[in-house]
Amino acid sequence: MLPVEVKELVVEFGQVRAVHGVDLSVTAGSAVALVGRNGAGKSTTMRALAGTVPPTGGSIRIAGVDVAADPVDAKKHLGYCPDVGGLIPRATAWEHLQLSASIRRMPSGWQDRATALLERFDLGDAADRITAGFSHGMGRRLSVILAAFHDPQVLLLDEPFDGVDPLGVDATLELISEARLRGSAVLVSTHLLALAVQSCDEAVVLRGGRVVSSAPTDDLAGDAGALRYKHLLGTGHAEGPAPP
Repeated sequence: MLPVEVKELVVEFGQVRAVHGVDLSVTAGSAVALVGRNGAGKSTTMRALAGTVPPTGGSIRIAGVDVAADPVDAKKHLGYCPDVGGLIPRATAWEHLQLSASIRRMPSGWQDRATALLERFDLGDAADRITAGFSHGMGRRLSVILAAFHDPQVLLLDEPFDGVDPLGVDATLELISEARLRGSAVLVSTHLLALAVQSCDEAVVLRGGRVVSSAPTDDLAGDAGALRYKHLLGTGHAEGPAPP
C-alpha cells in the first residue's frame, strides 16, 4: 500500500480545468517535490489530496483510504500545511497547538513536543501572541509546525519556504528529514527549485496542470539542472533541444 497514490486526477472550477489527469505516488520514507510556475496546478493538487477541494475526476488514496469516499478517515493519516490561511487570527500559537492536540487526541506529554517545535522554529517567544499579528514568515513556520505536530503518516507541505528566513528554512528541512526517517511520506510543493532539490529525492514538474516530467531531483541540480527545468517549463531559449 502506498501512503499517497493519485491516478488521473482532474480538478475543474467551472469551465476552468486546473489539473489535467495527474498521476502521482509517494512511498513511505520518501519525499517528492511538486515544482512549477505559479498557476501550474501545484496548490490545487495539494488541496485535493488534503480533501479541501473535491476532485472532478480520478482517484486519490491516502494511506489506502479513498479521499472522496471517506475524507474524514483520510485526514486522520495526514498533516497539511496550506499555501495560504489555515490559522485562526484571534488564537495564539499555543492555542493552535492545544486545539490540534485535542482534535488528534494526542497522548499526555504533547506539551513538551509543542514547546520544542516552537523553540526550533524561533516561535517560543511568540507562543502567547495571537496569529493576527504574525508576519507572513511566522505564519508559514507555525503552519509547518501544525502539519507535523502529530507525526502524520503523510505530510503535505504547500509552499513551506515562502517568505521564511534561513533559520526557518533549516528547521523545515530538518523536520522533513526527521519525518522521512520515521517512515512518513512527504510531499512538498514549492516554486523554489534549489530547496526542492535539497529537501526531496524526486521532483514532479507541473505545467498548465499537467505533469511534464518526473525524475530524481539530482537531474535538476546545478546549472545544467536549472536549464533543463527552464525547458520543461517552456521558458528556456527556443534554439536547440532541451538538455537530456
